[in-house]
Amino acid sequence: MNFFSSKFYCLLSIIVCLLSAPALVSAAPQQKIPAASQSALAKFESQFNSKLGVYAIDAATGKSIAYRANERFPMQSTFKLIAVAAVLKQSERERGLLQKKINYTQQDLVAWSPITKKHISSGMTIAQLSAAAISYSDNTAANLLMKQLGGPSAVTAFARSIGDNTFHLNNWEPNLNSNPHSKQDSSTPVAMTQATQKIVLGEALSPTLRKQLTAWMSDAATGGKRIRAGVPERWRVADKTGSGEYYGIANDIGVIWPPGCAPIVVAIYTLQNQKNATVRENMVAFATHLILSEFSKTDRCLNKIIT
Repeated sequence: MNFFSSKFYCLLSIIVCLLSAPALVSAAPQQKIPAASQSALAKFESQFNSKLGVYAIDAATGKSIAYRANERFPMQSTFKLIAVAAVLKQSERERGLLQKKINYTQQDLVAWSPITKKHISSGMTIAQLSAAAISYSDNTAANLLMKQLGGPSAVTAFARSIGDNTFHLNNWEPNLNSNPHSKQDSSTPVAMTQATQKIVLGEALSPTLRKQLTAWMSDAATGGKRIRAGVPERWRVADKTGSGEYYGIANDIGVIWPPGCAPIVVAIYTLQNQKNATVRENMVAFATHLILSEFSKTDRCLNKIIT
């Protein structure tokens, strides 16, 4: 794996051994994780003075992996998957919505707008803004899309419409909450995994729109050191990252397609205990590799291709 230093590889070996009992794989997030597994991941968190939340579903077996899966974490830009899905859903009712041109000004630009800042004079279509929000995590694009929907509360309403009663979006970019003790702009790993599954693999969107959203996620330019760094080369990953200004927040949610095997849906949320901590993207990659190692014990297809 390209994210391993020798130190990380040693740490992974220790944790995988401690997690060798299949108890980490549970049928539901509410199932209690055995003390040995909790202790192993707690040691990992302690190593980096951090907090890690994981929920993953293996579509082949229906089994799941959960750690702090029901605890709230600041979402940061992972919310953009829900926001863009909401816009796509609206386009099912409003013919031509995705081709609608949105004009904006310099005053509309906010921090981290790598795509929208290039098109102030021409404006962008809803489809182009959606691609920018997903593939480049463009904040102005996300705000313009939320304005189209009716604000952050409308994004939350869409989450409720697909059965997610945990998601809470309260603010606009770039003012999303980073405080892990606040419920604002937060969700849980299990809720985000289940929402991602419904949006990318389920029937929350039409097949055509689902395909388009997945393509934008597959083209994401922000996640090279997160989920993508935790899977073997040439595996397909469609993801949406999120990072916070404080507490070293590094998140990633998405779907992994192992060659010839069923997909794996995953949400990994991380934060650190110090407010001014540096982001550690390798924590996400590390957790991804661990997830695959655990699933390979019960998934015959995965077992054959993971070495």
